[in-house]
Amino acid sequence: MKTDCFIPFQHIGQVQETLRSLRQTEAVQNIVLLSESVTDECPEGCGFLSIDTLQSTRTIKAIAERAQSEYTLIYTKADVLQLGQFAIERMMRIAEDTGAGLVYSDRYQLKAGVKTAAPTIDYQEGSLRDDFDFGAVLLYRTSALRRAVASMETDYRHAGLYDLRLKVSQRSDIVHINEYLYTEIERDQRQSGEKQFDYVDPKNRNVQLEMERACTEHLKHIGAYLQPQFKTVDFNRQAFEYEASVIIPVRNRVRTIGDAIRSALNQQTNFRYNVIVIDNHSTDGTGEAIEQFAGDGRLVHLIPEENDLGIGGCWNAGVFHPKCGKFAVQLDSDDVYSDENTLQKIVDAFYEQQCAMLVGTYMLTDFDMHMIPPGIIDHREWTPDNGRNNALRINGLGAPRAFYTPVLREIKVPNTSYGEDYALGLAFSRDYRIGRIYDVLYLCRRWDGNSDAALDMVKTNANNLYKDRIRTWEVQARKKKNE
Repeated sequence: MKTDCFIPFQHIGQVQETLRSLRQTEAVQNIVLLSESVTDECPEGCGFLSIDTLQSTRTIKAIAERAQSEYTLIYTKADVLQLGQFAIERMMRIAEDTGAGLVYSDRYQLKAGVKTAAPTIDYQEGSLRDDFDFGAVLLYRTSALRRAVASMETDYRHAGLYDLRLKVSQRSDIVHINEYLYTEIERDQRQSGEKQFDYVDPKNRNVQLEMERACTEHLKHIGAYLQPQFKTVDFNRQAFEYEASVIIPVRNRVRTIGDAIRSALNQQTNFRYNVIVIDNHSTDGTGEAIEQFAGDGRLVHLIPEENDLGIGGCWNAGVFHPKCGKFAVQLDSDDVYSDENTLQKIVDAFYEQQCAMLVGTYMLTDFDMHMIPPGIIDHREWTPDNGRNNALRINGLGAPRAFYTPVLREIKVPNTSYGEDYALGLAFSRDYRIGRIYDVLYLCRRWDGNSDAALDMVKTNANNLYKDRIRTWEVQARKKKNE
C-alpha cells in the first residue's frame, strides 16, 4: 500500500522538516506541494500544484485528479509536521481493516514550544460542524475521494474540504484512530471562551453561507432535510396566571445574581409577569443575595429538593412550577437584559410571528458591560426557510431564548449543564417555527467566572462529543419524520 501526500507550500524553509519526515516513510509514493503562488523553488523530487485556496472545490478536484496511489494524505497546515513511528502505515492499516473512506488520529501539539496531547473525538452522523477537529492529517482512500469528488455539483471557495468530508461520509465510514500518531504546531493560543464565537463573527459571513449550502445539500441527500412547513401554535390552549416568567437558574454567582434579578424586575410590560430564580444549592452567599429581593411579590425563590440537577434540570423545576407563565424567558445569572423593554418585545414577537420558541440578539461584553469582540451576535444565519436545517451545522442558536410553556413542558429540558439549550432549539425547530428578534435584547458578560471561559482539551472534547450526539439523535428523528 502506498499514499500520495499533498502538503501546503509557502517556501522551502517551511517544508524542509516535513519533507524529511515524509521521505523516511516507505509508504509515501509521491509528494505534491500545494501553493497559492507560482514558484520556481520547488524541492527536488516533489510535484507542484497551483491552487486558489486549500479549502476550495477546485483544489479538491485537482488533488483527486493528481492522486495515483491507493491512499491520499492531505496535510492542512502550512507548518512543520512530525510523523510518529510508522504513523502513515498505521493509518493505512486501520483504513484497510475497517474499509474507511477517511481516517484521522489523535496527535500532539506544540504550543509556544510546549508539547501537549491533543486528542480528537469519534466522528458520528451528527458531526456536521464545519469546524470539527480532525487534526491536520487527513488520510483518504483514493477511490472514496474520487467518488466523492464525482458527486460535487457546487464549486465552493471556502467549503470544498467540508463538502468533501460530507460526501465521503455518505458512502464510507470516517474512522478515528485514538492513538497519537504525529505532532503539529498550534499557533492559536486563545482560550476556549474566545474561540467559541468564531462562527458568528460577521467577517466570516461569506464562509458561513457556503458552509450552510454544503450542509443543506448533505441533509437532502441523507433524508434529514426539513421543508419550511410548521405546526400551528395555539396560544389559548391553557390559562395562565402570568403572561411570562423570567427563568434564572443559578449556582454560586454571588457577584452577578443581583444584577440579573434587578434587570428582570425592572422590565416594563403591559402584562403580568414574574421572575423565577432556581437556586441550585449555592454555597457562596447567592441565596442571601436573592433574598434581598424577597419583598417584591413577583419574585419566586425556588430551591429544588433534588441534588442532581444541572442547568436543564433547574429549568424544568422553574417551568413546571405552578406560577410559571405562558412564556418562559431565559436570563442567565451572569447576564442582564439590554433595557427595560426586552420582555415586552419578546412576548409581542410570539404573537406577531406565531412561533413556539423565540431567539433574540445579544452583545458580548466584559464584566463591566463594555462591548468586546466580536460584539453583536445576531445569528443572521437563521433564515425562515432554512434556519432549522442550518441549526444542525452550528453550535448554538443565540440568546435570549424564550419558549411557549405548554410545548416546553411537553419536550422538557435535558438535565445537563451544557448543550441543553441547543437540544431544545433542535427539538422545537423539528415541528415549530422559531421566531427571531434582531434588536439587541441581552448583554452576555464574558469573565473568568464563566463556566466555558477556559476549558481544557478534555472538557472541550466532552462538550463537542455531546453536541454531536444531540445532532445525531436529531438527524435520526428527522429522517424518521420524513419517512
